Amino acid sequence: MTKLTHLDEQGRAAMVDISGKAVTSRHAVAEGFVRMTSETFELVRSGANPKGNVETISELAGIMGAKRTSDLIPLCHPLPLSKVKVRIALETDLPGLRVSGEVSTDGKTGVEMEALTAVSVACLTIYDMLKAADKTMEIGGIRVLEKQGGKSGDWAVL
Repeated sequence: MTKLTHLDEQGRAAMVDISGKAVTSRHAVAEGFVRMTSETFELVRSGANPKGNVETISELAGIMGAKRTSDLIPLCHPLPLSKVKVRIALETDLPGLRVSGEVSTDGKTGVEMEALTAVSVACLTIYDMLKAADKTMEIGGIRVLEKQGGKSGDWAVL
């Protein structure tokens, strides 16, 4: 079994010591979705939401969320992010919005948490912007799709 790295010898929470790790290029991609009624989906597609453009505002919120990850997740290291890209796509089959987040840095630790936070905050923003129209929305499928760099190497969902 893999040793949990966020616990010290006494089993207490501790931030992982990365001082001896090399700086390498790190990259991660995450995704999630917000499922909604067909009527709410059409409200988004038509651009008629009274709170404004759902996609643009939620993409911006996701970028801001990625930048604040270490403030939200107690044992995450603050990282100098070199790239954060959040994209939202309309998916008729859900119906709803698919959210993707892509984050890069040159650092001593990965950016998976930043990518997941970007997607999560974007999904929450979508919900907030549309909750007056649809209280039954579902946020789901939030996961890492790929990561690159670091000691454990590259990984991707097949």
